[in-house]
Amino acid sequence: MDGILRINEVFFSIQGESTWAGCPCVFVRLSGCPLRCHYCDTEYAFREGKPRPIDELIAEVVSHGCPLVEITGGEPLAQKGVHGLITALCDRGMKVLIETSGAIDIRPCDPRSIRILDLKTPGSGEVERNLWSNLEDLRPADEIKFVITSRADYEWAKEILLRERLADRCRAVLMSAVFEQRRGLEILGCPSLDPRQLAEWILADRLPVRMQTQLHKLIWDPGTRGV
Repeated sequence: MDGILRINEVFFSIQGESTWAGCPCVFVRLSGCPLRCHYCDTEYAFREGKPRPIDELIAEVVSHGCPLVEITGGEPLAQKGVHGLITALCDRGMKVLIETSGAIDIRPCDPRSIRILDLKTPGSGEVERNLWSNLEDLRPADEIKFVITSRADYEWAKEILLRERLADRCRAVLMSAVFEQRRGLEILGCPSLDPRQLAEWILADRLPVRMQTQLHKLIWDPGTRGV
């Protein structure tokens, strides 16, 4: 297949998030992102990477012998050529997850793919970038994710969840307590939210959501790349 994508890394690991958490998965991380979330843990993907032919990427993904693959970033949908990769992997019978900020139109994604929309809360600093029309294209296999930084974020996400009836319209609504990023002793962006606090809010409100952690950060050091 013709086409070039700018790629940050390709690796085989354990899926750390979503309803697919715990499953072996091949990750294809594209370079570049138009957003600058306060808690971003992949800032290196903004700048680092190199052009790679799509045919070469497909061969590398298939070589791992794993039927689950996630296309991530950065923001993977910022490169229009990614849709050729998504379709080619679906054609090979793979289950293709797309981790997207939700700031870019998801309609062009192959209908066999699974979109995981990371809706941006006010605490992310990028709430204005949410493309709300994306919610009109939700499919039963898709998932919605909220990264919660504070009680205010939680209340905002709860309002969106209930107003848009998200739990009835997709496979799962995910909530994560933000995991702080550090450079030495310096906290970058925003501090962590205690997962227990988020769990107690969810239980008190009987919210129809799935709380998640970033499993890979519990298995490996949080700063480890390629996992």
